[in-house]
Amino acid sequence: MNEPSPLKVSPVPVGRQGATPYLSVRAASTAIDFYKRAFGAVERVRIEHEGCVGHAELEIGDARIMLSDEFPDYEALSPQTIGGTPVLIHLYVADVDGFTRRAEDEGLKVLRPVANQFYGDRGGKFEDPFGHRWWIASHIEDVSIDEIRRRAEALHGGAPEKTG
Repeated sequence: MNEPSPLKVSPVPVGRQGATPYLSVRAASTAIDFYKRAFGAVERVRIEHEGCVGHAELEIGDARIMLSDEFPDYEALSPQTIGGTPVLIHLYVADVDGFTRRAEDEGLKVLRPVANQFYGDRGGKFEDPFGHRWWIASHIEDVSIDEIRRRAEALHGGAPEKTG
């Protein structure tokens, strides 16, 4: 029988922070290749299961995502299967314009073009070929909460802008 390790184990693994998106996709191997080409992702883990990707982990800059093929028996379904997604993955990058141009060349669909935002980011809204939606941005200005509120009021009458 193995004895428990006397070393304290961190409840959050090293290299991980808070929430990590876990994407279900059709054709996960194809998706991994897309994220490598379009986003410059680095594949850190891939575990095959019954001829499918059972689990994979990718790093995109300082961010990490996990993904797998669809597994309907476990209710792991892609946006393509369920008819869309209500989730928007927010990704900060060093050069949003260059990053998204490269990604668009690989098939990333523009939903809202990159533009300067009132809260200090330059970003835009996109959909990848697998139905996942992304807000990709670079932080360009430090803005106080009071200034963000003032700018929001001036732009939208105080209500957040609705995006489509």
